[in-house]
Amino acid sequence: MTNPFSIIREDLRTVFAKDPAAKNTLEVIFCYPGLHALWLHRITHFLWWHKLRFPSRLLSHLNRFFTGIEIHPGATIGRRFFIDHGMGVVIGETSEIGNDVLMYQGVVLGGTSHEKRKRHPTIGNNVVIGAGATLLGAITVGDGARIGAGSVVVQSVPPETTVVGVPGRVVEEGRRPAWELEHSRLPDPVNEAIRLVLAEQAELAKRLQRIEESLKVTDSNAKNPEDQDIAHG
Repeated sequence: MTNPFSIIREDLRTVFAKDPAAKNTLEVIFCYPGLHALWLHRITHFLWWHKLRFPSRLLSHLNRFFTGIEIHPGATIGRRFFIDHGMGVVIGETSEIGNDVLMYQGVVLGGTSHEKRKRHPTIGNNVVIGAGATLLGAITVGDGARIGAGSVVVQSVPPETTVVGVPGRVVEEGRRPAWELEHSRLPDPVNEAIRLVLAEQAELAKRLQRIEESLKVTDSNAKNPEDQDIAHG
């Protein structure tokens, strides 16, 4: 069995590794709701799988009250998971989260079915999920994927890709590690599509202008012989 103190130390190291604002251990222990929510979830998850459903749900509710983070006791979370800031995060019952995942505030791992089956996302290892992103249904987010802030993801995401937009679209593949995702410089697939359409429209307008000028010259040459005949007549 894993030593709980070694897990706590690992959690503290994870905070320092993923949050440049972390200054000292005391601050992290007492002032990081994402860390508190994770620690409490481990207790609720233990109670849940030992069929102590009401105590686990009650403690989960208290966890939400004190941290602003709602994690269902049934959700499975891997090691070195970190929720930065955390307010408004919702993680559903059948969610599965891998190792080394970084999640920002306002993220929702939600379900799209009322059936008692797998209905929430499965998140791979080394995934970054940006602020306000919503992932719905029993989809899979591959290892190393990056979900941009504010994205709505309703389909599975391949590994090592960047997804942005509503609905989420893959805009980048395998170019950089997940932790290097810069939310202030996310690609905009809609803007890029509009830019390409406008560029193509401008090129078509130039071609049309050249054709019209060519036709005018041809038409002018065709009319000149008739003008000469009339003049001689």
